[in-house]
Amino acid sequence: MSKRVGAFIILAIVAVFIFMGYRYIHTRQIYAISDAAFIKSNKIATLSFRVAGDLKELKAKENQKVSKGELLGVLDTNDTELQISQTKYSIDALLKKIELKEYKYQRLSQTLPLQAKRAKARLDSLKLQRDSIKYTILSVKAKLNKIDKDSARYSNMLKSHVIAEGDYEKISTQKNSLQEQINSLKKKLQASNAVVDEAKFAYKSATIAISTLKELKAEIKALKDQKDAQKQSLKLLQNRLSYCYLYAPFDGVIAKRYTVAPRVVNAGSPIYAIADTKDLYVEVLLSEKKLYGVKVGNSVDISVDAIKDKTFKGEVESIAPVSASTFSLVPRDIASGEFTKLDQRFIVRVKLNATKGLRSGMGATVKIKRSK
Repeated sequence: MSKRVGAFIILAIVAVFIFMGYRYIHTRQIYAISDAAFIKSNKIATLSFRVAGDLKELKAKENQKVSKGELLGVLDTNDTELQISQTKYSIDALLKKIELKEYKYQRLSQTLPLQAKRAKARLDSLKLQRDSIKYTILSVKAKLNKIDKDSARYSNMLKSHVIAEGDYEKISTQKNSLQEQINSLKKKLQASNAVVDEAKFAYKSATIAISTLKELKAEIKALKDQKDAQKQSLKLLQNRLSYCYLYAPFDGVIAKRYTVAPRVVNAGSPIYAIADTKDLYVEVLLSEKKLYGVKVGNSVDISVDAIKDKTFKGEVESIAPVSASTFSLVPRDIASGEFTKLDQRFIVRVKLNATKGLRSGMGATVKIKRSK
């Protein structure tokens, strides 16, 4: 009897092993199973300031939930705000200078050409008057020359008693009158020359004043260029001021705080690491030997050690087109002809249907149902 019981027990144990072996083999034929799987976050970022400065305050702690746009850290902004105030004052001063210069240019551009035109017209008129005096002097001199000839002839006639002495005195009087007229005209010509010279100077001054309009316009342009440069500086300073504030780029949890305040930090130095604990997926390193029958859309069962007796559901979202070793920093050298076939692994991305309780970085075991 005891032998029969012992034989039965042995047969039962063998049957169990056979069943377990069949189940093991059958399961691996239906499913691609891998322990090389990890829970990862679609949104995980290391936050840093874009400028260097004195870290004034950090507002979030590790493992703290934060909302998108929430202020996390602040650099000291006193110097930047002072520079912004000084630049704004400089811009306002330049705008006032430009306004005054433009008003002056507008006023002078209307009056100076008119003044130059009037000065030119006056100069031309005075030249005509002076030329008229010159012509009059020439005319009187011609008369005087004629009188001189007549006076010599009358003098001879007087000596010959051909004419009376009164006739000779009459022509002498005319000669003296013409000479006085010439002297008077010469004085008038001299005065006219002085007036013409004065008009020339006025006209030259007017033309020089017009040329200053170009200089004034150049000054206005230079001031406007300075203003534009100051505005660009102001924009850069305002950007720098905005860079002194660190905000959460999305809803998530502070995974790590790298530093404390107060201290000096460099641009790009890590301040926080933030992760979205809801937007998770599974990354599976699947052996090429297990890759057959695995396609996008296949259902996946996921289990993690941290959560017992619970299986998460998902589906294959994508399969990497190349193996993970393709991007290795030290690729295999097979140029010598020596080659050992290695089992390559491909990254399979699994979309999770539910993520409650899961955390980024957890290890997982996945069962991917193969397509027939």
